[in-house]
Amino acid sequence: MPTPLPSLPPLPTVTRLASVTVVRHGESEANVRYRRAVETGDVAVPEGRTEDTPLTALGEEQAAAFGRWLAQAGGGPELVVCSPYVRARRTWELAAGEFGERAVPPVVVEERVRDRENGVFALHSPPAWRAADPEEWARRERSEEWTYRPPGGESLADVALRVRGLLGDLDAVAAGRRVLIVAHDAVALAVAYVLEGIGAPVPDRPQVANASVSTWHNEGGRLVPGVWNSTGHL
Repeated sequence: MPTPLPSLPPLPTVTRLASVTVVRHGESEANVRYRRAVETGDVAVPEGRTEDTPLTALGEEQAAAFGRWLAQAGGGPELVVCSPYVRARRTWELAAGEFGERAVPPVVVEERVRDRENGVFALHSPPAWRAADPEEWARRERSEEWTYRPPGGESLADVALRVRGLLGDLDAVAAGRRVLIVAHDAVALAVAYVLEGIGAPVPDRPQVANASVSTWHNEGGRLVPGVWNSTGHL
């Protein structure tokens, strides 16, 4: 029997960022379509690109509610990093529109906070994926969620790798600033994993609600968690 390796707690990520906040985009048409497909077994796959999926009317209301909350909160963001996907960009556009006379922070659109890529199964709901390729679906079911990579797509570990690089770059160019990331559930999960430190356990895939907020603030050079998946502002 192999000798167990000595176990250390995670080595925390050291950073000069003042805080990081992640908000998931508001409800999108794909979110609604996937839920209905799971309930009904619908295997239809829409045309188009996942990048272009718009918000629903509820998603737009959620984005505006987030903006009103953010405009009233103390210590708001000094830099916004936004996913290039339509649903994230629209979320920030609507949120920023609620700032009124208050200055809107600068925004950069950054590919590294795009959603997890599902490759050849982009826009496929679970029933559609299962119907299109039962063998690949079975492989997915047998695999660990963190490391499963669909053909032409990404695993959650891949998302964490690009998010780790981004956070390192932000430390270099935005030291001392409060950063807001407007993105997706996979990105929120990746940020939480990376900020926990080297050696952190692989997380489960918790539900990250639409327009939910998760925060980390700097204590002694480490970003420590504040709230996770909070929807109290909606």
